[in-house]
Amino acid sequence: MTKFLLSLHVLAALLSIGPVAVAASMFPRTLRAARPAADGTAPFDGDRSVATLRLLHRICRVYAGIGVAVPVLGFATASSLGVLGSGWLIASIVLTAVAAALLALLILPAQERALEAVPSAGAAPLGSLAGQLASLTGVFNLLWAAVTVLMIVRPGSTTGA
Repeated sequence: MTKFLLSLHVLAALLSIGPVAVAASMFPRTLRAARPAADGTAPFDGDRSVATLRLLHRICRVYAGIGVAVPVLGFATASSLGVLGSGWLIASIVLTAVAAALLALLILPAQERALEAVPSAGAAPLGSLAGQLASLTGVFNLLWAAVTVLMIVRPGSTTGA
Protein backbone atom coordinates (compact mmCIF):
# COMPACT_ATOMS: atom_id res chain seq x y z
CA MET A 1 0.00 0.00 0.00
CA THR A 2 2.90 2.36 0.77
CA LYS A 3 4.31 2.08 -2.74
CA PHE A 4 0.88 2.73 -4.20
CA LEU A 5 0.39 5.84 -2.04
CA LEU A 6 3.89 7.07 -2.85
CA SER A 7 3.25 6.56 -6.57
CA LEU A 8 0.00 8.54 -6.36
CA HIS A 9 1.72 11.26 -4.35
CA VAL A 10 4.52 11.64 -6.91
CA LEU A 11 2.10 11.55 -9.84
CA ALA A 12 -0.13 14.16 -8.20
CA ALA A 13 2.90 16.39 -7.63
CA LEU A 14 4.12 16.05 -11.21
CA LEU A 15 0.73 16.50 -12.83
CA SER A 16 -0.50 19.37 -10.65
CA ILE A 17 2.47 21.37 -9.39
CA GLY A 18 4.36 21.18 -12.69
CA PRO A 19 1.66 22.93 -14.74
CA VAL A 20 1.26 25.64 -12.10
CA ALA A 21 5.00 26.26 -12.00
CA VAL A 22 5.23 26.53 -15.79
CA ALA A 23 2.06 28.60 -16.33
CA ALA A 24 2.88 30.98 -13.48
CA SER A 25 6.40 31.41 -14.87
CA MET A 26 5.07 32.23 -18.34
CA PHE A 27 2.54 34.78 -17.05
CA PRO A 28 4.90 37.75 -16.43
CA ARG A 29 6.50 37.64 -19.88
CA THR A 30 3.12 37.32 -21.54
CA LEU A 31 1.86 40.22 -19.43
CA ARG A 32 4.68 42.39 -20.70
CA ALA A 33 3.71 41.52 -24.27
CA ALA A 34 0.06 42.35 -23.63
CA ARG A 35 0.70 46.11 -23.79
CA PRO A 36 2.96 48.10 -26.07
CA ALA A 37 6.00 49.66 -24.44
CA ALA A 38 5.71 53.36 -23.65
CA ASP A 39 8.36 54.17 -26.25
CA GLY A 40 6.84 51.83 -28.84
CA THR A 41 9.92 49.57 -29.02
CA ALA A 42 8.38 46.33 -27.77
CA PRO A 43 6.35 44.06 -30.04
CA PHE A 44 2.64 44.23 -29.37
CA ASP A 45 0.22 41.36 -29.74
CA GLY A 46 -2.48 42.47 -27.32
CA ASP A 47 -5.47 40.27 -28.17
CA ARG A 48 -3.45 37.08 -28.39
CA SER A 49 -1.52 37.96 -25.22
CA VAL A 50 -4.69 38.66 -23.24
CA ALA A 51 -6.17 35.32 -24.31
CA THR A 52 -2.93 33.61 -23.33
CA LEU A 53 -2.93 35.39 -19.95
CA ARG A 54 -6.47 34.16 -19.29
CA LEU A 55 -5.44 30.61 -20.18
CA LEU A 56 -2.31 30.72 -18.00
CA HIS A 57 -4.31 32.08 -15.05
CA ARG A 58 -6.95 29.38 -15.51
CA ILE A 59 -4.25 26.68 -15.57
CA CYS A 60 -2.81 28.09 -12.34
CA ARG A 61 -6.23 28.19 -10.63
CA VAL A 62 -7.43 24.76 -11.75
CA TYR A 63 -4.20 22.91 -11.10
CA ALA A 64 -3.76 24.64 -7.74
CA GLY A 65 -7.08 23.10 -6.73
CA ILE A 66 -6.01 19.69 -8.01
CA GLY A 67 -2.70 20.19 -6.18
CA VAL A 68 -4.48 19.77 -2.84
CA ALA A 69 -4.11 16.05 -3.51
CA VAL A 70 -0.33 16.34 -3.14
CA PRO A 71 -0.20 17.03 0.62
CA VAL A 72 -3.18 14.75 1.27
CA LEU A 73 -1.42 11.84 -0.41
CA GLY A 74 1.85 12.96 1.17
CA PHE A 75 0.41 12.70 4.67
CA ALA A 76 -1.04 9.28 3.85
CA THR A 77 2.31 8.11 2.51
CA ALA A 78 4.26 9.54 5.48
CA SER A 79 1.86 7.87 7.90
CA SER A 80 2.25 4.57 6.07
CA LEU A 81 6.04 4.93 6.21
CA GLY A 82 5.97 5.96 9.88
CA VAL A 83 7.93 9.18 9.28
CA LEU A 84 5.39 11.81 10.34
CA GLY A 85 7.73 13.20 13.01
CA SER A 86 10.84 13.38 10.83
CA GLY A 87 12.54 16.75 10.54
CA TRP A 88 12.84 16.59 6.75
CA LEU A 89 9.11 15.93 6.47
CA ILE A 90 8.19 18.74 8.84
CA ALA A 91 10.43 21.10 6.86
CA SER A 92 8.76 19.92 3.65
CA ILE A 93 5.31 20.52 5.14
CA VAL A 94 6.26 24.05 6.18
CA LEU A 95 7.75 24.84 2.76
CA THR A 96 4.69 23.39 1.03
CA ALA A 97 2.40 25.51 3.19
CA VAL A 98 4.44 28.63 2.40
CA ALA A 99 4.33 27.82 -1.34
CA ALA A 100 0.57 27.23 -1.21
CA ALA A 101 0.00 30.49 0.69
CA LEU A 102 2.20 32.37 -1.77
CA LEU A 103 0.19 31.00 -4.67
CA ALA A 104 -3.25 31.51 -3.12
CA LEU A 105 -2.67 34.84 -1.41
CA LEU A 106 -0.24 36.65 -3.70
CA ILE A 107 0.30 35.09 -7.13
CA LEU A 108 -3.28 34.26 -8.13
CA PRO A 109 -4.69 37.60 -6.90
CA ALA A 110 -1.88 39.48 -8.70
CA GLN A 111 -2.68 37.58 -11.89
CA GLU A 112 -6.33 38.57 -11.50
CA ARG A 113 -5.35 42.24 -11.01
CA ALA A 114 -3.20 42.02 -14.12
CA LEU A 115 -6.07 40.58 -16.14
CA GLU A 116 -8.31 43.42 -15.01
CA ALA A 117 -5.64 46.03 -15.77
CA VAL A 118 -4.51 44.83 -19.20
CA PRO A 119 -7.30 46.44 -21.24
CA SER A 120 -7.06 49.81 -19.49
CA ALA A 121 -3.62 50.28 -17.93
CA GLY A 122 -0.48 51.77 -19.41
CA ALA A 123 2.79 49.93 -19.88
CA ALA A 124 4.45 51.13 -16.68
CA PRO A 125 2.00 49.67 -14.12
CA LEU A 126 1.88 46.38 -16.01
CA GLY A 127 5.68 46.27 -16.14
CA SER A 128 5.96 46.63 -12.37
CA LEU A 129 3.22 44.05 -11.82
CA ALA A 130 4.97 41.70 -14.25
CA GLY A 131 8.20 42.14 -12.29
CA GLN A 132 6.43 41.47 -9.01
CA LEU A 133 4.80 38.35 -10.44
CA ALA A 134 8.12 37.13 -11.82
CA SER A 135 9.71 37.49 -8.37
CA LEU A 136 6.84 35.78 -6.57
CA THR A 137 6.79 32.95 -9.07
CA GLY A 138 10.53 32.51 -8.75
CA VAL A 139 10.20 32.13 -4.98
CA PHE A 140 7.26 29.72 -5.46
CA ASN A 141 9.35 27.56 -7.80
CA LEU A 142 12.37 27.63 -5.47
CA LEU A 143 10.17 26.48 -2.59
CA TRP A 144 8.99 23.50 -4.64
CA ALA A 145 12.57 22.74 -5.68
CA ALA A 146 13.56 22.67 -1.99
CA VAL A 147 10.62 20.38 -1.16
CA THR A 148 11.62 18.07 -4.01
CA VAL A 149 15.22 17.90 -2.78
CA LEU A 150 14.04 17.16 0.77
CA MET A 151 11.75 14.40 -0.51
CA ILE A 152 14.60 12.78 -2.42
CA VAL A 153 17.49 13.26 0.01
CA ARG A 154 15.51 12.80 3.24
CA PRO A 155 18.21 13.83 5.74
CA GLY A 156 18.55 11.19 8.41
CA SER A 157 16.78 8.58 6.30
CA THR A 158 17.67 4.99 7.04
CA THR A 159 16.77 3.77 3.55
CA GLY A 160 20.14 4.70 2.06
CA ALA A 161 18.50 6.22 -1.02
